[in-house]
Amino acid sequence: MAHAHARRLVGGIIRDIGHECANRGQDVAETLAAFMVKAVVLDPRSGFDVGRSLTQQDARRLTQLCVEKLVDEGSPALDTIKMQVYFDLNYTSRREFSEEHQRVLQARMASVSREITDRRVKSQADMEALHRKIAQYVMLCSGLGSASDINTVKEVMAALQSVFPLSELRSFMSLDKKDQEQQLKELTLIVTGICLFNKDSGKGGEGIDDVPSLLNEAIPATVGEIEKELDATRTLAWQYTAAVQRLAEPGAGGAGCPVHPDLMKQALYNVRQHEAFLRVLLADVISCAKQVESQQTNFSTRMNLLRSIVHTRTSVPISQVFPHFTALASLWCGLQEEKVLLSSLSYMVAKLRTFLTKLHLQPQALLETVLEGMEVKSDTDRLRECSGDQIDPSEFKSQEWFVPETPADSEKLQLQYKGACCYSLVENDGLFVYGNPNIGVLKHKEKYYAFSSKAAALAFASKPDQYIAQIVERARRSPELIQLLELQQHFVSVIPYSAMQSGEGLLVKPFLKSDAGTQTDTHLVESNIVKSYEWNEWELRRKAIQMANLRKKVTRSAQTNLSHMRRDNATQTYLPKDAACQTKKDSSSNVPNPLIYLAGLRGKPGPTKMIRIDLTRPVDE
Repeated sequence: MAHAHARRLVGGIIRDIGHECANRGQDVAETLAAFMVKAVVLDPRSGFDVGRSLTQQDARRLTQLCVEKLVDEGSPALDTIKMQVYFDLNYTSRREFSEEHQRVLQARMASVSREITDRRVKSQADMEALHRKIAQYVMLCSGLGSASDINTVKEVMAALQSVFPLSELRSFMSLDKKDQEQQLKELTLIVTGICLFNKDSGKGGEGIDDVPSLLNEAIPATVGEIEKELDATRTLAWQYTAAVQRLAEPGAGGAGCPVHPDLMKQALYNVRQHEAFLRVLLADVISCAKQVESQQTNFSTRMNLLRSIVHTRTSVPISQVFPHFTALASLWCGLQEEKVLLSSLSYMVAKLRTFLTKLHLQPQALLETVLEGMEVKSDTDRLRECSGDQIDPSEFKSQEWFVPETPADSEKLQLQYKGACCYSLVENDGLFVYGNPNIGVLKHKEKYYAFSSKAAALAFASKPDQYIAQIVERARRSPELIQLLELQQHFVSVIPYSAMQSGEGLLVKPFLKSDAGTQTDTHLVESNIVKSYEWNEWELRRKAIQMANLRKKVTRSAQTNLSHMRRDNATQTYLPKDAACQTKKDSSSNVPNPLIYLAGLRGKPGPTKMIRIDLTRPVDE
């Protein structure tokens, strides 16, 4: 009963939040509503007890608080949370994107493949229709062009006819379904390679997009767009950082600022999160550019090799050209996949721009008064100011400090809080500034921390656990910091109501898991077994007595007629050698065949008179 009640309660809260926001003109996704529920419950100012199950009254109050936060259009914190939720739901790694792209392509081609494998051919017209359907499958799967382009369709049909004529459809239909699908994939690669080779040779391919050229134009444009937006975001971050510092000065207050100082800090978190996401996308675009360059090089090399094999020959063995056609098609599909990935990254860049805080739309009106007479420093300027003041690791015996020699060394260290200075976040009322690894990196409980100044490093090193706890407490009040500073491991999790177990409340502690492995050698020490060892004391006594008695005995030996065969004898024999001899000589001679005739034996009356005639040729002739 408790399990069913918890499921209904949590699911009802999320649904009520969505309905209430819809009534107020805001379309809120279920994921965003669930995240806001977690953020409100974790905020100590909300007054929810994590260890107690929610009541109906708590649920109504929680729903109302979440709705008020979700419909607040002027909140930079809400824009940051929306940005984080969108990025988590839509961003994937290159490997995951490739796998998802292949799944989508297979799902799109499943109906066409099923129509081919399930068709039954009964006439010549059916065979021609099936052949056209296979050509359509090849065009859709390879992306060679539009099916409405007559010239492209004719080229694909001609290429398919050259490697898979109508006469082979009978044998194709006799295969089982799995073999038919495999042959369709092989035909797609071969036909695609033939069409690409014909396009390169100037014998067609007008309807095929020049994907390499499109990528060569799109990649620099995308990189330039992201870098331009990244520069604008950094400029905003520097301005907001300077404004927060000015408002945090003693006696500055907030009277001269058009917005509240807390909104200024939320705007700083917003642009810093936008900057972090743009860096991730820029790194992916650069990786895409490297992959495209490698594939284009391999494509050109393979095409030149194929051109040298074919040259002017009218017929070439399939064993020489089919592997090259298949390789060309695979590289072509890889380029098309990079094109889709680049388009997805560009769309994400444009979509993230919509989550940027609205405070930057009028920066002069909001920041001119606060920044009057104040120099806006960039991140590089801040790092340069404190680069000469370093920590001497030899002065600290109880703590482990690192001073990177090169920027590459600092990149290898997984700095906590995305490299932000923990001391500044605590002591400067949530000011987000990056630490300088050149000052010194503190290793505390197998984690690394960077700081914006030597004084900040020494202060943090004096009581690191206290500062870490204060960071967690600040993230409870500003939930956008949980992902910005990567603090997920410090918080309890809101489990989905579909996975909630009986007796659990809304919040449970997460199960922290990690993959680990050990290996133990079978024999650490080389075995040395003493066969004569005996652990039994009485057995040792028996052997000792036996040896003592043997000292007083005399050994004699004799040989009898019955025992003389028991002695060991050895003899040596010589094996016969292989030998051969010749006893006679084969020869032959040629003698004439005897030819002897008898006449007068019959045919005449009267006494018989026989005449013998010898016509044998002489031997010496």
